[in-house]
Amino acid sequence: MIILAESGSTKTGWCIVDREGIVEYFLSDGINPFFQTRKEISRLIRLQLPQVFFKTKVSAIHFYGAGCSSIEKKSVVKASLEAQFKTPSIIESDLLGSARALFQDEAGIACILETGSNSCFYDGTAIIKNVKPLGYILGDEGSGASLGKAFISDCLKGLAPKDLIDPFYKKYKIEPDEIMDYVYSKPFPNRLLSVLSFFLYEHLEHPYVDDLVRRNLRAFFERNILQYEYTEYPIRFVGSVAKMYSFILREIAQELGIYIDAIIENPIKGLIKYHSENSQF
Repeated sequence: MIILAESGSTKTGWCIVDREGIVEYFLSDGINPFFQTRKEISRLIRLQLPQVFFKTKVSAIHFYGAGCSSIEKKSVVKASLEAQFKTPSIIESDLLGSARALFQDEAGIACILETGSNSCFYDGTAIIKNVKPLGYILGDEGSGASLGKAFISDCLKGLAPKDLIDPFYKKYKIEPDEIMDYVYSKPFPNRLLSVLSFFLYEHLEHPYVDDLVRRNLRAFFERNILQYEYTEYPIRFVGSVAKMYSFILREIAQELGIYIDAIIENPIKGLIKYHSENSQF
């Protein structure tokens, strides 16, 4: 058996997996070494995961996570996992995890639209090209954080329609000054922005919201996908935001002469399939 974990900045899916499939599954808060120290990650694992994850004998832990793109950040997560589980751990980026889940051992362009966004050309074994996502401040086009940032900025500047601003503040019971404090003073501001962006989906029929979402998603295509050989390889998406706005993604893709091969919400099933064929249980 192995432990398979897939983490974004908002949530982490943990699975104990054997050759028959998932034995145990649990959701914890997200893990991202760009925002958390080794000590904070260890504490999260120790306090949030049920005991079955510590008591079950597994041969290895395969962890795919946001922020795990460098040796330095991978080592932070690896040290935390091995300190808690006493088991060898292999740390890879969430982007490689998504590519493996979407394409297995075939080549293609993998895209993530979740709290953040990312993309790559995957040759069936490794990531060959990656347009830098740049995070929620400089990039992350099409992500929940980017959508939330655009809408909240318009709310705070009074540019969003009043028939959206008032229901928004009422729904989340939050004041403008509190938003500023969260974004500039609290940890994981991208999480807050992404959560607040779900308000947009609930009001997608509003012309302002429809335009904002389409502009943001189109920017993901123009600033990311168009930099790959997008006519030569299949393009697939993963993530809750991708699934939520799948029909808009397909419409924009068609306008740009792009064909989207598949859109899935969660990479776990694909990763289980990949590791069932490539790992020793």
